[in-house]
Amino acid sequence: MRHIPIILSLFLFSLTVISCKSSKSTTTTTDNSTIFVGVGNSGTIITSPDGTSWTKRTSGTIYNLNGVTLGNGLFVTVNSFGTTLTSSDGNSWTKRTSGTYNSLYDVTYGNNKFVTVGKSGTILTSSDGTTWTSRTSGTNVGLNGVTFGNGLFVTVGSGTILTSSDGTTWTKRTSGTSEYLLEVTYGNGLFVTVGWGTILTSSDGTTWTERTSGTSEYLRGVTFGNGLFVTVSLGGTILTSPDGNSWTIRNSGTYNNFYGVTYGNGLFVTVGYRGIILTSSDGTTWTERTSGTSKSLSGVTSSQ
Repeated sequence: MRHIPIILSLFLFSLTVISCKSSKSTTTTTDNSTIFVGVGNSGTIITSPDGTSWTKRTSGTIYNLNGVTLGNGLFVTVNSFGTTLTSSDGNSWTKRTSGTYNSLYDVTYGNNKFVTVGKSGTILTSSDGTTWTSRTSGTNVGLNGVTFGNGLFVTVGSGTILTSSDGTTWTKRTSGTSEYLLEVTYGNGLFVTVGWGTILTSSDGTTWTERTSGTSEYLRGVTFGNGLFVTVSLGGTILTSPDGNSWTIRNSGTYNNFYGVTYGNGLFVTVGYRGIILTSSDGTTWTERTSGTSKSLSGVTSSQ
């Protein structure tokens, strides 16, 4: 019976496939007081210097924000109407024109460029977060997550995995699954993508191996930090793995839905339904924090 509210929640969020900005390639901002940035529904943006105390910021938009990343000293978040927002400090945000009205679900930074992905195979790139160029993905499948690691961009969708060394030319890879893949991260020489009870790993982004997750929960976000992969789900499940192959279920203390997770400054931070935030220094023991918002948070990133 526990899966009924999970499926209902998935339906309610079907208009905006929300994402976390997990272990994306980042650089430290000029404002050291902002370490974590969380984004979510109705243009919600919150920031924190420590993952514990959070402050609401003005985004200038009422649309749901889906993913957030940091690159070259710039935060970038994307929304469900193709708009991008940028900020040098996480506090003041500027709306940018992406050139598309397609929903954008996730964004990452690597190889001196931002890459955002979304509805119907949409892929856009930008060197500065301001001017965006549409790229040909070769698919009309919605792309839900994107990351950069070891010189390679990887984006995932429903049974779909694409890779690119430059963000411009993309190659379809064989995932070995038809399951809905929602997020992807890179760490310790390994790409890890997650979906509905599904975990796949790859050392090169080309050949993928399915792993046993030990759960049928809808795995929504994944990150890597301090030698540990962490994935979070709708339904409050948290899994950890030191190698991406063997996974252990952890007790989050809640059945609330998680939508994103990141690592920074020695801390894992996960965000989700109605503003829930949990933090952990080891991925095992989690503490609930006060976010100051009742809006669902879809993504979170760190500057350190």
